Amino acid sequence: MENARRLPLEGVTVVAIEQAVAAPFCSARLADAGAHVIKIERPEGDFARGYDDVCAGQSSYFVWLNRGKDSLIVDLASAEGKETLAGLLAGADVVVQNLKPGALDRLGFAPEKLRECHPRLIICSISGYGEDGPLANRKAYDLLVQAESGLSSITGGPESPARVGISVVDIATGATAYSAILEALLARQTTGEGADIRVSMFDVMADWLTVPLLHQEAGKAPRRIGLAHPSIAPYGVFRTKDGTDILISIQSDREWTKFCAEFLEQPEKAKDPRFATNVARVANRAATDEVVGSAFALLGEEAAKDLLTRADVAFAMVNDMAALSAHPHLRRITVETTAGPVSYPAPAPIFMGEQRSYGAVPGLGQQRAPERDSELSRVRS
Repeated sequence: MENARRLPLEGVTVVAIEQAVAAPFCSARLADAGAHVIKIERPEGDFARGYDDVCAGQSSYFVWLNRGKDSLIVDLASAEGKETLAGLLAGADVVVQNLKPGALDRLGFAPEKLRECHPRLIICSISGYGEDGPLANRKAYDLLVQAESGLSSITGGPESPARVGISVVDIATGATAYSAILEALLARQTTGEGADIRVSMFDVMADWLTVPLLHQEAGKAPRRIGLAHPSIAPYGVFRTKDGTDILISIQSDREWTKFCAEFLEQPEKAKDPRFATNVARVANRAATDEVVGSAFALLGEEAAKDLLTRADVAFAMVNDMAALSAHPHLRRITVETTAGPVSYPAPAPIFMGEQRSYGAVPGLGQQRAPERDSELSRVRS
C-alpha cells in the first residue's frame, strides 16, 4: 500500500489563543494541513462551545472549526498560566490570537517582545478594527462589522438592509489570516525571520467591498436588489409556470443574442436598442426582466432547464438548506467528537492523488495523542 504523503505543515507548531470564529477558522485550516495546533482555552472553555447544541449536544460552530486541535486549559490571568504560555511559545512556530487589542501586551506577551525573544516566530493578531484608530477598543462581532463596513447596506431587498446569512466577516478574516501565515512561513524559509501580522475584520470587509465602494465614489451608489446583480442584466430570479424559481445569468452581449434566439425565440430583441448591450439592459432592467419573465411564465421547470441548457445559459436553482443537504455535489467529511462522529461539508481544496484525513474535535482540555499529552505535560512542569 502506498505510504501516506507528508502533510505540508507537519512539524509546524501553532499556539492558538482564540475563541469564537475568525481565529479558529484560520487555525483549523493550519491543522488540516498538518500543523500541531494547541488551542488555549480559558477554564470555562471557548464561548463558541455554547453557541448551539445541534451536533449531538455540541455547538455546530465549535465542531466545524476545531477539528484536529489539542485543547489546553490555561488561566492566563495566573502566574502559572503565564509560565505555561511562555513555555509553549518558546517551542512554537506560529501564534494566532484574537484577544482584545492590547490584551496580549498586558499579559506580558506583546508581539514586539515575542519577536525579539523568538525571531523565527510568526504572530498573527486578529482584531475588529486594528490596533489603533478611534474604534480600536470597540468590541467587534461578525454582524456588527457587516453593518459598520456597509456590507449590510448592499445586502437584501429594497425594503431594508440585511445580514449575510453566514458569518461572512469572520470566515473571510480567518481565511485572510490563514493565507498571510502561509506567506510568512514561505518567507521564513528564505530569510529565517518570522513576522508580526495584524488582520482586522473591518479591513478585510473593506477590501472585499472595493467594487461597490468604487461605484459609490463614481456617483453610482449601489442599490439593494435582492437576488439580482447591480451591474448585469438579465441576472436574477424568474419563475416558471409551475412555480419554480430559477436564477439565470447573462454575462455578455453574445450570450444575450443566443438567449434571445434560442430561449426567448425573439431574435429581434438582440438588436433592440433597449436591450442590445448590457449597459442598455441594466438601464432598462424592468423592461428586460419583463421580457425574460414572460418567457419563463410559459414554461414548466423541466422545459425551462432544458432550453437554458441548450442555449448554454448559466443558471441555478434557488435552493434551501434541505436541498443542499441532499445535493449531488455536496462532498462531506466525518470527524470524531466526544459525542460521536459528525458529518459536514468537506474543505473545498482537493489535492489530487492524496487522501486527506481530519483530526477529532477535542473536549475541553483534551489532547489528541499520547505523545502530545507528554509534550504538554513537559511544558506544564
